[in-house]
Amino acid sequence: MRFKVRKPETFSESLFAGAWLFAVLTSFILLFAGQANARDKPVKLVVLGDSLVAGYGLDPGQAFPEKLEAALRAKGYQVDVVNAGVSGDTSAGGLERLDWSVPEDSEAAIVELGANDALRGIDPQTTHKNLDAIIGRLKARGITVLLAGMLAPPNMGPDYEAAFDPIYGDLAKAHDVALYPFFLDGVAAQKSLNQADGMHPNPAGVDVIVARFLPAAEKLVQQAGKNAGEK
Repeated sequence: MRFKVRKPETFSESLFAGAWLFAVLTSFILLFAGQANARDKPVKLVVLGDSLVAGYGLDPGQAFPEKLEAALRAKGYQVDVVNAGVSGDTSAGGLERLDWSVPEDSEAAIVELGANDALRGIDPQTTHKNLDAIIGRLKARGITVLLAGMLAPPNMGPDYEAAFDPIYGDLAKAHDVALYPFFLDGVAAQKSLNQADGMHPNPAGVDVIVARFLPAAEKLVQQAGKNAGEK
């Protein structure tokens, strides 16, 4: 069977046909442009934490969030990493400021809290409760979460360690979120990688943390981008 395309018989018909074709092509161009812009939009990743990410004792641009953004962008990821670290913050402090520290348009979050809880000997059940609330509220907002774990300092004793250390793994499993077991992996107790206080990483220490953390951060950004595209 053959189909014949009828030629416009009048000038007005030709004009109408041309206008219709132009409108259709314009619609397709705008549609694909909008999709491209949506794909090119950077993922907004917020690092909610304490002095370990805030940049305590470091020069501007040397903190973990800034260096993580640079590392991710160097690997081709479109991402904006926001430093929401506050020195001295506990899990309770992070929970109290959660709503204004993590903007509404955030798509991913790294939760790095609990070190100061352990240093102050705060009841691990309280830390668990606070982190549980933080993760729950972030997930309720559709934010993809990566939990950065912490270990109790040895001077707190074995009983405290036994109660504190499992918090992060238990919460990651309960909320089905990604877990980076120990934020200071490879840096803790390494004199050459820490500042004079022996607790906060120096620039070289931050570089080690970023390098080790990067694969987990890549998966976080990929998942956040996927989740955003499904909304």
